[in-house]
Amino acid sequence: MTDFLVAIGLVLVIEGVLFALLPGKAQEAMRSAAETPADILRIVGLVSAVAGVIVIWAARRFFAG
Repeated sequence: MTDFLVAIGLVLVIEGVLFALLPGKAQEAMRSAAETPADILRIVGLVSAVAGVIVIWAARRFFAG
């Protein structure tokens, strides 16, 4: 559960920094996402989720003490 809370915290930090430093680009990205068809967003989401699982697996496999 600790790892999960740390992950959520990191997401919030990264998003907060991006919105604070690049608010215009963040708005553009949201507009672009709103105009993208749902099936494309679904595919991008699934690919991102799989990539995230692979990164977590690799980090735990190769870099964990």
